[in-house]
Amino acid sequence: MFIDRAKIKVKAGDGGNGVTAFRREKFVPRGGPSGGDGGHGGDVWLEADEGLNTLLHLRYNPEHRAERGRHGEGSRRYGRQGADAIVKVPVGTQVYDERTGELLFDFTEPGQKFLAAKGGKGGWGNAHFATPTRRAPKFHYQGRPGEERELRLELKLIADVGLVGFPNAGKSTFISVVSAARPKIADYPFTTLEPNLGVVDLGDFRTFVVADIPGLIEGASGGAGLGDRFLRHIERTKVILHLVDVSSFSRREPVEDYRIINRELALYDKKLAERPQIVVATKIDALDDKARLELLQKEAEKENKQFFAISAATGAGVDNLIAAIAKLLDEIREAGKANPLLSNGRPEPII
Repeated sequence: MFIDRAKIKVKAGDGGNGVTAFRREKFVPRGGPSGGDGGHGGDVWLEADEGLNTLLHLRYNPEHRAERGRHGEGSRRYGRQGADAIVKVPVGTQVYDERTGELLFDFTEPGQKFLAAKGGKGGWGNAHFATPTRRAPKFHYQGRPGEERELRLELKLIADVGLVGFPNAGKSTFISVVSAARPKIADYPFTTLEPNLGVVDLGDFRTFVVADIPGLIEGASGGAGLGDRFLRHIERTKVILHLVDVSSFSRREPVEDYRIINRELALYDKKLAERPQIVVATKIDALDDKARLELLQKEAEKENKQFFAISAATGAGVDNLIAAIAKLLDEIREAGKANPLLSNGRPEPII
């Protein structure tokens, strides 16, 4: 099950209390104060794990607590520090404060860590307060409470290429042909109910990742259909692959479908609409009226966008499309190296 949103509570460990104690041992005259300090409470950390691709494990385990610090003891023995709690999250997770809505952290690389709740400091024992003029302090400090927060986690998949289009545009079939992904494929709308990731092997140890999201319809930016819940999964992609069904069996007009999807992308976020886009006419094996294909091609060329016609079922045109995607990704990476502000070719995240 793919879960891309979760709410969790994190509670850092409380600091251990200091202690009031005095040494009373044989052959130790005037032993004096010997109360040790309490240990610090453990912290709660969030850590990005590339082995995860869903927040499912947090949906059913929403509370995470670090260990409290141990209390101090006599003979100046300090309390042990509480153990930290580490919560694993997928790369692409954004962390929000549930109360204020503030974005606290955005995980974009494996191994990144975020301090979600800081442990409380341990209290001082009375030995800490001994001075030449105050030789027998009879008080100590209590440990400080650890931080406690309610967090909202939202996952945005990180992929090189994002597939968009109307339901039944052929996105699932395409990703199943070019990668090892096996999404559900059927002849009815909204077959895809959750995003799918596929890795395309280019040979020579070169790959790129494709994200397939559920089909969009008019009004998706405002919540129609499956709405903008899944649009955010293509916000981090470098290239958008816009698939349009041109088959004669479709009752829709390809050019109108193309315009509607681009309008929804712009309404959702202008930066997303400006992302490099390749227009792909699909299901050409079932095309009788070539005018449908030609009109779509003219529309794409008018906007200076690359255009390809493919049939995922027969494989026609797929290799040429993959080569063009790989070339465009290489150009984006080179542009990122030339301009560090582009973050090595990765588009600026949309928040």
